[in-house]
Amino acid sequence: MNPSKSILSQGIMFAAIAVIIGAFGAHGIKAQVIESMFETFETGARYHMYHALALIMLGIVQHLRSDMNFKLVSQLFMAGILFFSGNCYLYAVTGIKVFALLVPIGGSLFIAGWMWWFTLLKRN
Repeated sequence: MNPSKSILSQGIMFAAIAVIIGAFGAHGIKAQVIESMFETFETGARYHMYHALALIMLGIVQHLRSDMNFKLVSQLFMAGILFFSGNCYLYAVTGIKVFALLVPIGGSLFIAGWMWWFTLLKRN
């Protein structure tokens, strides 16, 4: 599979998962957790979707700029979704503090992805 289709596919799959998880949150856990935990869940879902959409945009840019390699950016965004959003979800549902402590790793991965994208575009 060419790189742009791969990144687009990953973005589309992460977006679909974000919708599923968001629906689960709104209809499945909202009434079962305290409001602050639900806000954490929603934050995870929001950043999940933002970065799924960023992956889709990245796939389009990769298609237009086939001379550039955006693989690392996509990997950083996907890892960020798993660490940031995944740990927001787990913390909101379980209340286990270690999950909340791992969230900043995901945020750092998001920032690294955006900065690497910026660096690639500035170089070319």
